[in-house]
Amino acid sequence: MRQPWGPWNTRTWGTLTRTKEESGGQREVRFLANIISMKQLLEAGVHFGHQTRRWNPKMQQFIFMDRNGIHIIDLQQTVTRLNDAYKFVEQLVAGGGTILFVGTKKQAQEAVAEEAKRCGMYYVNQRWLGGMLTNFQTIQLRIRYLRELEARRDRGDFERLPKKEVQHLQDDMDRLERILGGIKDMRRLPNAIFIIDTRKERTAITEARRLEIPVIALADTNCDPDEMDYPIPANDDAIRAVRLLCAKIADAAVEGRRELEALQKDAEPTGESEEPTSTSASVAITTPAVPAAEAPESPTPAPESPVPASESPTPVLEAPVAAEPVEETPAPAPVVQAEPEPEAVSEPVSAPAEPELVAKEAL
Repeated sequence: MRQPWGPWNTRTWGTLTRTKEESGGQREVRFLANIISMKQLLEAGVHFGHQTRRWNPKMQQFIFMDRNGIHIIDLQQTVTRLNDAYKFVEQLVAGGGTILFVGTKKQAQEAVAEEAKRCGMYYVNQRWLGGMLTNFQTIQLRIRYLRELEARRDRGDFERLPKKEVQHLQDDMDRLERILGGIKDMRRLPNAIFIIDTRKERTAITEARRLEIPVIALADTNCDPDEMDYPIPANDDAIRAVRLLCAKIADAAVEGRRELEALQKDAEPTGESEEPTSTSASVAITTPAVPAAEAPESPTPAPESPVPASESPTPVLEAPVAAEPVEETPAPAPVVQAEPEPEAVSEPVSAPAEPELVAKEAL
């Protein structure tokens, strides 16, 4: 029986993907193991939503039922959307992209910081400063100021300052480290942003949408899923639920980083193999140049031909001075013109004939 084709399979709770091999052009169906189980979601309380009177009608498609005045989230939709977000993050990081974790509510501060550090990404878990994305250059100035303070402290400059001024600088450094410590090494805008509570992080959502940065977020029953590119219907108030889903997004980033490192390792041998080929090519190019330099020595015997003509010593001096191809001029030397000599011999023969005629006339 043919297995149903779609983004997910209801019986196995997994995803089906198609990959086309370049060699044979055949399509291969590969089953991706599910990244999370229903038991984990239930134990973490991911299925609990808000009260029915506080719901957003746009979340109707993600709600399974309501019980005792509380909406219950459809975990099938949670698994499906989490798989989509997982694959997106994995491919993004494998291509060299970065992700910014954002969660300033108390339930998410610790989990966001730990998981972001584990996968080597950036995070904001204390306060979102207005313009952190849209006015990124100004934020970089504050980060530069923080680094300068740290450098002065490491050099021991604080020891030579008054205690009151040192305390003032230390307070500034602690405040900047608390707010900007998670993005201190972020040199450019992130390629995606992962948000825990979209209602609390309204400013972050607005800035990301203005800059067209993809948004991955946990969508509770009181949120608007249209504001997110990859909504994950889940409870964003329970600490265990937030930690579980943050860990899965971090796992996707770790997996993508491994793929990126593997691609970089595969690319290294190719660069080394090309180096000897280039050197050999350079040798091949330089070797024919050696006989080219010796070629001018061949016309040196040419000056020997005008030796018998002692009347013109100048060409002998010109030969060693100019080793250029101009030396071909001695080839049509006057040696070939020595043929007119017999004409000079014929002339004296006719000369004595004239006195004979004069003698006959005298007789």
